[in-house]
Amino acid sequence: MSGNSAVVVGGGIGGLAAAIGLRLAGWDVTVVERAAVLDDAGAGISLAANGMRSLAALGVGEAVEAAARRQYTGGTRTPDGRRLAAMDGAALERELGAPIVGIPRAALHRILREALPTESLVIGAEVTELDTTQPLRVRAGFDGTTLEADLLVAADGINSRVRRRLFPAHPGPAYSGSTVLRAITEHPVDGLKADFELTWGHGAEFGHIAFPDGTAEWHAVLNAPAGIRYRDPLTEVRRRFARWHEPIPSLLAATRPEAVLHHDVNALDTPLPSYVSGRIALLGDAAHAMTPHLGQGACQALEDAVTLAAALAEARTVEGALAHYDAARRPRSQTVARDARRAGRMGQQLANPLAVGLRNAAIRLTPPGAMVRTVLRHADWTPPRIARRAA
Repeated sequence: MSGNSAVVVGGGIGGLAAAIGLRLAGWDVTVVERAAVLDDAGAGISLAANGMRSLAALGVGEAVEAAARRQYTGGTRTPDGRRLAAMDGAALERELGAPIVGIPRAALHRILREALPTESLVIGAEVTELDTTQPLRVRAGFDGTTLEADLLVAADGINSRVRRRLFPAHPGPAYSGSTVLRAITEHPVDGLKADFELTWGHGAEFGHIAFPDGTAEWHAVLNAPAGIRYRDPLTEVRRRFARWHEPIPSLLAATRPEAVLHHDVNALDTPLPSYVSGRIALLGDAAHAMTPHLGQGACQALEDAVTLAAALAEARTVEGALAHYDAARRPRSQTVARDARRAGRMGQQLANPLAVGLRNAAIRLTPPGAMVRTVLRHADWTPPRIARRAA
């Protein structure tokens, strides 16, 4: 199927990836992003093998690998520095045929944007009107402009306006019980040995992702009431983690106060009954926003993008392609979201001292092979082939 047009609402990881995939399949694509400035602030991201395979299928895998740092060392520790589980990223790479990498979100966004023609990106515009009355077309309106297309891809995030329009009875995102503060260090951190590491305390987690230039992203996840905010976030994090092991103090010392971001962790706890409606497909957080405890949010959005593009490249009708997309993506992504919630309850969110002790003992007694299989269960995914067509 080629010669068709699509509007992608949202210029994040999922939306940009979907646009790249659709162009590979021969579609004309317009991405509408409401942010007026693409500063991509905040943070870094880990991409597991399924995410890297998806990026390779989109033709940008090599560029992402060049800007990323492979995660070979690290693991999980307790606040006093004792090792719970070691990470063997090289073994995982051999098993899966693709690495786990850490990359600043800004770098990933830039690579995805550069894979698209500049004229296909509409920045600083929010889709406020949606007309689905025509059986074979969708109209999206923003800032006095109306775009008509064969397909609309809603990649507009956890608070998706398109999702609310399609499923008004759905309760929407729910607070997970955790809030997260994060930042990227201002300069390289001396003595930063682990590529990726998590430390679990009582109702708290501190983790970091190291980047190729020696800087790192860190995150502090806390059990807290929804909406809590601190007058001086960096001082609060330093207070909460003052007695935790290195390199935590060094990471915080290398951070500017104004660099710290703070947001609550919300998720779509109630699964959607469908990811499609007419000529509209929901993708990424708009479809299955999940907690970060498995590091699979972006990877699942990338899987969505490749699956949708491949289906549209092969199917005779848009409706048939969307039916295939829903059947392929909804069970898997909703299972991953459910498992992420469970991982959070047994990991960062666990606060009872006795329960924490039992969890830590169980992790230490778990054979390394069993830990690897747990990772492989989510990361071992092979993307469908996107039939390339001239755009």
